[in-house]
Amino acid sequence: MKLLLRFDPKITSEPIIAKSVIKTKTLINILKASVDQRGGEMLIEIPEENSEKVISTLKEFGVDVTKLDRPIIRDDNLCVHCGLCISLCPTEVFKFDEEYRVTIDEKLCLHCYTCVVFCPVKALKAP
Repeated sequence: MKLLLRFDPKITSEPIIAKSVIKTKTLINILKASVDQRGGEMLIEIPEENSEKVISTLKEFGVDVTKLDRPIIRDDNLCVHCGLCISLCPTEVFKFDEEYRVTIDEKLCLHCYTCVVFCPVKALKAP
């Protein structure tokens, strides 16, 4: 399960991820992060079976937690299958199938939304 964490400036000096790993005995995979003394965001991945325990622990430490169930939404009526998203995506979320139609493997998405920004027909949207 992927989670978006938002950190208030008051808690950025605390080792919250390390404390959460110790308290929940669950490994946390940091996919991307931008946190400094002004606050920030972090995208993490955790095992589904321990998700509620990890989420509750992070919230106890003052972190704003959002479950990311669906990374992007494609409007099939707008998509022209040009493949620009394929060339932009850093994790190969998008691929052409045998009919040269763009397919999406959502579990690979890092929620960078580069595809959303650059889609020429605006067929991709953030949830």
